[in-house]
Amino acid sequence: IFSIVVFGSIVNEGYVNRPDESEEHCIFNRNRNACNYGITVGVLAFLSCLLYLALDAYFPQISSVKDRKKAVLSDIGVSAFWAFLSFVGFCFLTNQWQASKEEDNPMNEGADAARAAITFSFFSIFTWAGQAFLAYQRFRLGADSALFSQDYMDPSQDSGMPYAPYTNEEDATDAVGTYQQPPPADAYDTETQGYQTQNY
Repeated sequence: IFSIVVFGSIVNEGYVNRPDESEEHCIFNRNRNACNYGITVGVLAFLSCLLYLALDAYFPQISSVKDRKKAVLSDIGVSAFWAFLSFVGFCFLTNQWQASKEEDNPMNEGADAARAAITFSFFSIFTWAGQAFLAYQRFRLGADSALFSQDYMDPSQDSGMPYAPYTNEEDATDAVGTYQQPPPADAYDTETQGYQTQNY
């Protein structure tokens, strides 16, 4: 959303002209590079967001552990990269806006759009940095557990309990004493006394 505001503001109201000129100039100190930078970074950041949104939806279906690690590491790198580009964009647009001359825009057209682009460039720094931090936490969680394993299942969530519950030796002796007494040693002898074999 922030990237849409940045490039949308510049595209819609980022170019103005003086009454005596027919050619439009960038509202940021008549520096076309400033407008081009804001539009380019905004559009590419928006496309990156869509790409990683699709990757997050597809992530549970990735069976390879290496591919899962690569996906999370790329999320960290791309988010950190866009946080840096947002910081550069904020500084660049702010500097060029302050250097703008009043005579270049006597009607003060597009001032709100310029301020919106600068403001949301600033907000983008923290959102991308926060995204990089969350991706790093996800990577740490996956390294410390079995997040990157397709076959991992939390035993506490499985109602079938495929593993026997843990009991120590004291619990085992108590369980034998509580539920069933072992049969006496001569029980088998008394049963076999009544059985006789016959020879034919």
